[in-house]
Formats: sequence, structure tokens, C-alpha cells
Amino acid sequence: MEKIVARLDGKFDAHGMTGRCYADVLCYSNSMNEKTESILEFDAIRSRVASCSFSEEAKRRIFAEKPLVDADDIRRLKRFVRETVERMKSGDEEKQESLPDIGSLLPKLAVEGASLEPDEAFAIGLFVERGWTLKNWLAPPSSKAAPLHSLAEAIPDCTSLAREVFRIFNKDGGLKDLPEFQEINRRIRGLAAELESAVSRYAGSEETRRMLQSTVPSQRDGRAVLAVKANFRGRIRGIVHEVSATGQTLFIEPEDVVEKNNEILIERRRLDAEILRVLRELTAKIAENREILADFYEKITVIEVIRAKARYSKDIQGVFAKESGDGARGSRIIILKQARHPLLGRSVVPVDFIMNEGKRTVIITGPNTGGKTVSLKTVGLFALMNQSGLAVPAEEGTSLPVFDGVFADIGDEQSISQSLSTFSAHMINIAAITASASAQSLALLDELGSGTDPEEGIAIAMAILDCLIEKRVSLIVTTHHGVLKNYGYTREYVENASVDFDSRTLSPTYRIVMGIPGESRAVDIASRNGLQEEIIAKARSYLNEERADVSSLIAGLKRKHRELDAAAEEREQEEKRLREERRAVDLKELRLRQKEMEIKSGEVGRLRKLLDESRKTLENLVRELKEGEITREKTLKVKDFLNDLEKSVVNEMNALDEEEKALQAQVRERDDDDQTPASSQPPPLAEGAEVLAASYRCRGTVVRQEKNGWLVEIGSLRMTFPAEELTPVRSMQNIQKKLKPARVVADLSPRSTAVMELNLLGMRLEEALEALQRQIDAAVLSGLKEFAVIHGKGEGVLQKGVHDFLKKDHRIAEFHFSRPELGGFGRTDVVLTA
Repeated sequence: MEKIVARLDGKFDAHGMTGRCYADVLCYSNSMNEKTESILEFDAIRSRVASCSFSEEAKRRIFAEKPLVDADDIRRLKRFVRETVERMKSGDEEKQESLPDIGSLLPKLAVEGASLEPDEAFAIGLFVERGWTLKNWLAPPSSKAAPLHSLAEAIPDCTSLAREVFRIFNKDGGLKDLPEFQEINRRIRGLAAELESAVSRYAGSEETRRMLQSTVPSQRDGRAVLAVKANFRGRIRGIVHEVSATGQTLFIEPEDVVEKNNEILIERRRLDAEILRVLRELTAKIAENREILADFYEKITVIEVIRAKARYSKDIQGVFAKESGDGARGSRIIILKQARHPLLGRSVVPVDFIMNEGKRTVIITGPNTGGKTVSLKTVGLFALMNQSGLAVPAEEGTSLPVFDGVFADIGDEQSISQSLSTFSAHMINIAAITASASAQSLALLDELGSGTDPEEGIAIAMAILDCLIEKRVSLIVTTHHGVLKNYGYTREYVENASVDFDSRTLSPTYRIVMGIPGESRAVDIASRNGLQEEIIAKARSYLNEERADVSSLIAGLKRKHRELDAAAEEREQEEKRLREERRAVDLKELRLRQKEMEIKSGEVGRLRKLLDESRKTLENLVRELKEGEITREKTLKVKDFLNDLEKSVVNEMNALDEEEKALQAQVRERDDDDQTPASSQPPPLAEGAEVLAASYRCRGTVVRQEKNGWLVEIGSLRMTFPAEELTPVRSMQNIQKKLKPARVVADLSPRSTAVMELNLLGMRLEEALEALQRQIDAAVLSGLKEFAVIHGKGEGVLQKGVHDFLKKDHRIAEFHFSRPELGGFGRTDVVLTA
């Protein structure tokens, strides 16, 4: 792979470049062949990008540049271009000044004793000055924003060279009147005044004025001469420099003017020599910094290429495509959202295109003029633009992988000069594609199998598809052959698509419908374009005989596709509604728990206060009894205290019962809200029902009905309660069933019992370990010695977390994977210590 390497010495940050070199900003790739670029009209894109540059050298490089193939290089270049676009949008004024082409002057500086011409020296000064202005605009010294700052920081400072140049030259390119030139210029001005006076004497004399064709002096070879009439030759003595074409005028330098001209000429030669000396000294100073200047020139040119790409990306209002699968080489997802072909202007109809993971081939069918070929070219052109660091004219969400080659066979390749038919030209092109394309390549085949006998063409087309699919090439194909539509349904990695067609207006909509093949609509289009009605009727009769079933199938598929879209949208709305319901129920549950905690906290506070007060009173009574003899009054006082204590306890119990009933009423109200009108009544007592035992104020589960009541399991205890003391409580399971697919997960709340098989599938690691902790606690309390944990295989995170947890628990005697028929590595058997 041939590369243009831009050396940008300097330090770079964590954006991908470190050390003292930066390479591969621009890159050539042989896989991006010129034929494909020509077919996809990528040269036109290059031309538009180049027109955004202010440097001839940058334009040449843009035309010579090929798309990158290394993902890191592409990512880096796109980052530079994106940052530059943002800089352009920042509002800071950008000086759009042309950069002179000084590349050809650098070799001249290497020649010892060489001297730059004035315009060459001026060009170097201008390039350095404007290049430094560009660098400071791109990354202001006060800003440390990467990556542009790191890129600009590596550019060497050549401003001293610009100062040397502009010490000698004005901003318009003219020489300044340096002290070295002032004495000579003064002498030349004095001689010029004397010369003008000598010449004007001839025009001012009446005798000599009649001998002149013009009273205004002329210049011949830098010398002042008089235009003398030919018949007065010899009357004015001097040197004849020229004769007019008619012979009527002689241009004579008078003898008294000759010396003045000579003196002026001598002084001008002195001035030229002095200018040459100054330029030699300037050239020597520039040559001393030739390598730094060459480095500066290279880096500024690279930045100008980046700026041109940024300006083009901004002008087309494009977006920078995301990398498929976050840069994973194995991911070949292509997503184009509202993509517009960049050469067709704003009037083009945007298209959406998706090649999902696992679908490496898309076969597009549909009518002519429906946009199949434009869509094909758009995908290919976007790939080339993306790998050249350019934004693409599409919407956010557009995603493209990195291809090591883009290959295309599009259009009529017939060549009379080479005696090639259309089919032969296609086969030569496709043969090269099948030989060169790899699993990281993109191939675009237009009208595959056309140009020959349909039966043989279809056979060759399917064989070509088999070959490219086997090589795992990302492949997009357009065709009119109905057999290839069926081919798309019978291959695992192939998806059908079509360009939509409005049957009412007989015009294409340019919308790509994924998953559905399209009809060619050739008869409808022919009718619209003026083919005689009797021919159309005959064609329809043939079509009905041969292909009515296929048309019906396609129409049915389109109808099903619309129904599925509607069903998917309805399901999404239903899921959203259920999520909102669950959120509301969870919020109510949280509030009830908070209320329960407040009640319990109040209970404990009041009982503790009652206990403290009673203890103090009792201690006083005991002390009085100890200090004296027991009398009837003291005995009555103790009895009164005990009676008051009993009444206080009864009052507290009654208050607690009232608060408990109020809380139960709120729970029942919450549960009633979760039921449909048909099931608004509380659930009856039955085996497995969750109930609230009023006398104990705790939840339990009904085991069975007995003669004297219901047997209820509360934690590890089983007790019998009369039906009137049990209040059914609805759980959250009904709401969960609405929101999630059926998944058996053990409900290990603090009051639940151990289960024989704990299902942790679908849980996060933290909640899974919390459920496992509760299971072990419940198993120890209930005397359960063995149970199983279902954690699945997956990526192994849940499996490893469960095993690490079991290793640290001293209550676990052993654990091991289950037998294969019971779950194997996705299930662990646990044995507790005796």
C-alpha cells in the first residue's frame, strides 16, 4: 500500500498519536480501484472538495488521494475534519487567503549560492505568514482542545523567515527603499531629472521642434530618444536606434543625451547588483532553515487538505457516519438514514437503507426509474466518502463499516473498440470482483444476469452470488429476474428488498422496502409512456397466464409487511403503557412500605415510653415497700398501678389494631387497582394464597384448610388461624406477568421459604446474589439440606458470581454443576453443612 506520509513532529495526546511522528493522514489503497471510483463518480466529489481549498498543492493531493482502509487512520482523520467543521461554526472569523505554491522552490534552496527571484522570495514570506495565521485560527494558543491543538502544536514556528522577507518587501510584493538602495535611487532620480531637462530643450526650441514627429520623448532599450522626421536626418546629431515601419521617423539618441543615459544605466546596474546581493543574503538565511520550512510547508498543506474536507462537509450539511459495531471488524452493518446522493442536489429524494447484522447480501428488485441504481451508487459513494474523512449527506444514525475494497459493476460497459458485448464487459468486470473481493469488501452489482439469455443469465447470477456469499462479501445486487427473488428467500444470509411503486400514480416513490421483493411494473410503465393500448392488453394477458401467482404472492407479502409494522407499533405502545402502570404500582408499593415502617417506628416508640414510665413508677413503689412496713394503702397503690398499666397496654393494643386495619385497607385498595373490573373482589382463601395474619401482624402463605381453620406458613413456622383473622393480600406477580414474559423466579422476600430450585435467569448479579443469600438463610431455618441454582451459561458472569459467593459461605458443604440432562454448566447443585 503506497502512502503519502505527512511528518508532523511534536507531541500528541491520547487521541491516538504519541511520540515525535504523525503518519498516515493521507493514504493510497490499491483495493479502491480507479474503475470503481469512475463508476461511482468519486472524481466529481474530489473535484468539489478540491475547489474548497486555497492551495494548489492541497488540490493536487486531494485529486491524488485514495480512501483509507485502516480503521484507526479513518477514525483519526474524521476526528480532525469534524473538529475543523466545529471550528468553522464557532463564529471566529476565518481568513480565506490563498496559499502560494512554494513546493518547487524548496529544492532550489538546497543549491549552494542560489538566489531566489523577488517574486519567489515574496511567495515564501506570504506562505509562512498565511500558513501561521491558518494554524492560529485552527487551534488558538489559548485553547487546548484536542485533537486540533495537538495537530497544530507540532507545526514549527517559521515566522522569523516571514519577518526577514517582509523586511525587504512590501505587502504588495514591491521592494522597500532600504538604506542599501537609498543612495543609488537618489543618484538615479537626479540623473533622470537632468536627462529630462536635456531632452525637453529639443521640444522647447522653435528650431528643433519642427523636426520632431512628437514632442514627447520615447524609450528604446531603456534609453531616452527623440522621434525625428526622416527628412531632417543629420540636423540632430546622435545615434539612430530604430526606424519606423514607414521609414518616415527615426528614433535618435542625441549626443548630449547619450552620456546622461549611460550614467543612468550604470546606476541601475549598481541597483540591480545591490538587490541581487540582498536577495542572496535573504536566500542564505532561508536556506539555513530549509528543513524547518519544508516541514512547515508539508504540515500546513496537510491542514489545508483537512480544511478543504471540512468546508465541503459543512457545505453539504452532512453527518459523520458512525462505525458499525463500535469499530468491530466483524460487524458489517450498513445503515443509511435519509441519504441523499451528493451529486444530485437538494431535489433528490432521500432513501433509507439497512443491511442488518447477519445479512451480508441484499437483492433489490422493482421497476425501472425506481431508484435502484441511484441507491446502489449512494451506498458505494458513501463508503468512499466515509473512508476519505468526509461527512455524508444523511441524517444522524447513519452507520458504515470500514471496507478494504469497494467494487462495482454498474451501467452499460459495451465497448465497440474492444469487440465486447454488454454481457462480456459485465463478466470481465465481475470476474475481477470475484477474484479480488474479501470478507471485508463491498461489492455492488447492477442488473445481475442481464444482457444474455434469461435462463443462462439467472444460472450465472446465482453462481456468482453463491461465490461472493461464501467469501462473506458485503453484497448489494439489483435485478429484474423473478427467480432471484426466490433465491433471496432460500438463503440464510440474503435479504430481499424493493423500491416502492405507487400503483395509483404509476410513479416510483424512491423508498426502499426491506424484506419484500418488488415487481418490475414494466407493462404499467410502458403504458404510461405511450405504447399502443392493444399491445399493452396483449402483454397483460401473457402476464396473467404466466405470473399471476407471483404477483399475488408479492402483493400478499406487502400486505403482511404493513400488518406486521402496525402490530409492532401497537405492541410498542402497549409495552409503554404497561411500563407506566408498573412504575405507578411500584411507587404505591414503596409508599405503603414507608407507611408501614412509620407505623412500626411509632409502635416501638410508644411502647418504649410506656415501659420507661412504668419502670420508674414500679421502682418507686418497690422502694416505698422496702423502706417501711407493708400497709393496706401501699398494697392498694400497687394494685392501682397494675390496673393502670393493664389499661395502658390495652389502649396501645387497640391503637395498633386500628392502624393495622387502616394499612390493610390501603393494601386492599392498592390490590383492587391492579385488577380488572371482573376480578375487583379480594381473592378467596385457597392453598398458596398470600395472607395477612391480623393477630401476629405478619404475612404468610396458606398451606391447606383444616377442620378448625386454615394452616398458614409464616417463615419456618406453621400455625392454624380462623378464617376471620386472615386477610388475603394480592402480590405484585400479576403486574409482573403483564410486563414480562413468563419467567419462574423464586420470590425470596424476607418472610418466604426456601425452594428446591432457585432460578436466577434474567437477574443482574447484585440482585441474584441477594436472592441466593435469602435462599440459603431460608434453607438453614427450614432444614433444607440440598437445592439447585439455575444461572445459565451466557458470558459466565452470573455463573462465576454464584460460585464465588458459595465458596465464601461457611454454611455450604459443597457445590457442583448438575448432570447434563438436568442443565449441565447452566445449573449448580448446592449441599449445606449438617
